[in-house]
Amino acid sequence: MSTVLVVEDSLAQRQMISDLLKGSGLTVTVASDGVEALEQIQRSSPDVVVLDIVMPRMNGYEVCRRLKADPKTQHVPVVMCSSKGEEFDRYWGMKQGADAYIAKPFQPTELIGTVKQLLRG
Repeated sequence: MSTVLVVEDSLAQRQMISDLLKGSGLTVTVASDGVEALEQIQRSSPDVVVLDIVMPRMNGYEVCRRLKADPKTQHVPVVMCSSKGEEFDRYWGMKQGADAYIAKPFQPTELIGTVKQLLRG
């Protein structure tokens, strides 16, 4: 079974995204900020990372850059999931190495479909 790491500082959002992904048959682990996310990824490499952008300690852009710069984690797909929905935000997220960008609020099918597509490669 595939594992998704959900990195989100809002407890309500983290819970909602986790429940959605679990409901579609995925194993979910969570982190509440970028520093915690990088620690978890080093311990157990997830199959996909769903990453918020605006977080304390380290933002999602920085987490994405670090993942994509590290040969051990550069292959892990990253879905940026943020309330920053402007075209520039999307462009900048992809420029940091994100494999997909979803603006909040999103449709559950959009998130699940994107994650499953990335899992298929």
